[in-house]
Amino acid sequence: MLAKLRRKAGCALFLSLGIGAALASGAGNEPDPAITDPHFQLAPGYLPKERLPDSLELLGPPPAAASAALARDEEARAATVPLRNSARATLARLDADLQFPQPARSFSCAMGFAITEGQTPHLYRLMQKVLTDAGLSTYGVKNTYNRARPFVVHDEGTCFPEQEPLLRKDGSYPSGHTAAGWAWALVLAEVNPERANRLLRRGLEFGQSRVICNAHWQSDVDAGRTMGAATVALLRDNAEFVADLNGARQEVRAMQAAGAAPGLDCAAEEAALSQPR
Repeated sequence: MLAKLRRKAGCALFLSLGIGAALASGAGNEPDPAITDPHFQLAPGYLPKERLPDSLELLGPPPAAASAALARDEEARAATVPLRNSARATLARLDADLQFPQPARSFSCAMGFAITEGQTPHLYRLMQKVLTDAGLSTYGVKNTYNRARPFVVHDEGTCFPEQEPLLRKDGSYPSGHTAAGWAWALVLAEVNPERANRLLRRGLEFGQSRVICNAHWQSDVDAGRTMGAATVALLRDNAEFVADLNGARQEVRAMQAAGAAPGLDCAAEEAALSQPR
């Protein structure tokens, strides 16, 4: 199953490289979204509302009842049940936390050094602002369909109980966490190409954490990757983003030259990510 998910992510990567021009004419057509998750408003984004990718243009509806797509969602959910209370579920809980500095820590092992506000301010700022842009890009469809989350449908819990009251009021489709995680992976891979595969893999797993956490369906995650890639495509014409991107490249070179390390238990993270499923 993971191989199939990675093929889907490859399609999302293709979107990030070529979708910008096609999106430019359609962006900004959806109404002002009602933002339920405050994590997507922690910092101002790079893009004004009218320049966000239009999720209503890019995504269809969530899977219908009794459809093959919904059966796939249920199969993917069932496959994660053995991972509950595992090291991979613990990592999924960390990935659920969008309050900085945790997202920066989540990508530090893949980056090869610690992403911090003090030592790598451009990288840190990029991640904060991209979180807002990618997260907000999902709300046209979220608000239109208001899909129930798997833990609600199955009367269960998630790996992050503190967020469940919020999640019950926030549409499941598409996944804003995944949109942010995939957008981060694409941007970080661009500024640190030597570790691109590690970063892209971490971005894939950041999205899969939402299924493992029982907070999202697989189709929510797949659609979230599309919105993350679309967001990055439109960011490329933003002068502020480009300036931070160039600053981040300089920070990467400086950290590599200094032999900086993440300062985290990256072996434990790798072991969790490598758990069979």
